[in-house]
Amino acid sequence: MNSCHQQILTALERIEHEEHVRILYACESGSRAWGFPSKDSDYDVRFLYVRPEDWYLSIFEKRDVIERPISDMLDINGWDLRKALNLFRKSNPPLLEWLQSPIVYRENHAIAEQIRGLSSFTFSPKSCMYHYLHMAKGNYREYLQGERVKIKKYFYVLRPILACEWIEKHLTMPPIEFDRLVDAAVPRGSELKAIIGELLVRKKAGDELDYEPRITPINEYVEEKIAYYERTAAGMQTSDGGQDQQLDDLFRSVLEEVWGENRENGS
Repeated sequence: MNSCHQQILTALERIEHEEHVRILYACESGSRAWGFPSKDSDYDVRFLYVRPEDWYLSIFEKRDVIERPISDMLDINGWDLRKALNLFRKSNPPLLEWLQSPIVYRENHAIAEQIRGLSSFTFSPKSCMYHYLHMAKGNYREYLQGERVKIKKYFYVLRPILACEWIEKHLTMPPIEFDRLVDAAVPRGSELKAIIGELLVRKKAGDELDYEPRITPINEYVEEKIAYYERTAAGMQTSDGGQDQQLDDLFRSVLEEVWGENRENGS
């Protein structure tokens, strides 16, 4: 276990103690999970937690996120389980990405696997495609217009476009890893794949990838795909739904599993 990993585990333990919560699941969510970190990339740690049962038995709305200031390359925040399950039933893409992150720091209970087991019922190709399309359009408009562009932003446009391609083809949540998306959607031996591969090598090597001349083949590809998915997204499937009772039961069972032992011990 490297020092950064240990630092993350220590931070999670500190949050549990300070907030009186139990962290059920913690993972990496940013460029490190996507497979194209820079040498100075933050660790984007996201987690799901549960509070004691009495916290939920209140007439008042309470804050359902925990956030910590970015410090020592560590960006860490989490969602309360009830909030997460409500977003899960709406096919929330960031949460779905967390649940399939290739870098997991903690998974102390079976909750993450149980949620994954319901994902085929709640996943909405339509809402997720709109999410990724909006992300691609915003980043493209903001960073990749003009003759000179912020070159590293190509990754933040290509990744959501490739995610749209995956959703259209498979009607499932796309993989979080950038390499897998490229391999699935960009033809082997093509000019586009070679250009993307070269950019990826440079980014992983720690090149600055600041302002450089625009890369015309990528721009053309992105513009074509954005126009296509703007036409296509409205016709995609929505989720089957109907899992509210299972999610309620899951929430209650987690509360019992996590805090039941404390009651039995009288603590």
